[in-house]
Amino acid sequence: MLALRLARGSHPLILLRRLCVALAAAGTGFLMLSTIGHAAGHPSAADESLLRLLWCTAPLAATAQFAVSTARTDPAARLQRGMTAAGLGPLRLTLLATVSTALTCVLGVLVALLVFLRLRGDLGGPSAVRFDADLLGVGHPLPLVGALMLLATVPLTAAVATAVALRPRHEAGDAETGGSPRIAPPSGLPWGIAMAAAGLAIEAYTSRGTGAHGGLLPLPGRLIGSPPGVLAGWALSTFGLVLAGPGLVHLCGRLLCAGRPGALRLLSGRVLQEESHRLGRPLGVLCAVGSAAYAAMKVYEASPSRPFGLLTAIGAAVVLACVTASALTAALESRSARARTTAALRRLGASASVLYRAAALRALALVIVLAPLTWTVAEMATLPLVH
Repeated sequence: MLALRLARGSHPLILLRRLCVALAAAGTGFLMLSTIGHAAGHPSAADESLLRLLWCTAPLAATAQFAVSTARTDPAARLQRGMTAAGLGPLRLTLLATVSTALTCVLGVLVALLVFLRLRGDLGGPSAVRFDADLLGVGHPLPLVGALMLLATVPLTAAVATAVALRPRHEAGDAETGGSPRIAPPSGLPWGIAMAAAGLAIEAYTSRGTGAHGGLLPLPGRLIGSPPGVLAGWALSTFGLVLAGPGLVHLCGRLLCAGRPGALRLLSGRVLQEESHRLGRPLGVLCAVGSAAYAAMKVYEASPSRPFGLLTAIGAAVVLACVTASALTAALESRSARARTTAALRRLGASASVLYRAAALRALALVIVLAPLTWTVAEMATLPLVH
């Protein structure tokens, strides 16, 4: 009840973010329901239905990440003065954020269920003729209990991820700051780069001479039909980008501060180094998804006879929207965390144009470092698939 009251009194921007989380959960839930519809219409093709379900893990993970970033920036989940005396300590605030995330995702999956049943014609009306019957399982009974259990994984995953990300860390943290001790982001950079390089090497080695690139199949079938090493190498490369994200952001800051930097470069570099923990992981995920999207485009260009499927389009839209929104949310969180520093700079005489130029310089440095790396990983990852 408290979560619902806080949601009603939230800022419109916070409500918009929660609505976006609900839409992401609805898209992921619809994809999961389509796998059940396919299984109901093709009981003998259990392996194909299972593979369709496995491909839903990507939008599920993206939705959970977006839900965590939204809950992290929610003012209702932050410890304010007087909340502890009122009985809302760190543990209860984390529980409140978890419940709010779960309710938002439950709303989304319920909408997805209603839309799915309406398109199938199970709610009394005619089925949608614009959809392929194989995508919905029209004319075949839908296991409602199984559908509800599968849909429950969306709010459950998002809630667990929120609880883990926002859990109180006073016990293991520093006595002065009350938080957990941070590990320097250069320590994750070599491991991430090593994992990305190892993944590319594994993919190139296992696909050599095995015919992994043969056949005109769409992306899921083409990748699934390839040797396990190709999939494992691709996954290892993208995970390496995610792991190296904070270190790459910190490296951008150090490059800006190299040599004899002026005030603008020094300010931009110090901010990137300080905010590398907050910005690095979402940007690493964005780079990984960007490389995967580029690889998918290359594969589909190599097989133009197979169109871009509807469910693939929905899944790609959910993933891209979630990771982009997560990166933007992290940037807004970083800006909010620097509010006192920005106010102090303004009192010292820094103009608004200087702050805007510093922000533009930070964005330019990130693009210069991350864009070529993302393109290189994607281009090398697609070589065994399209050549």
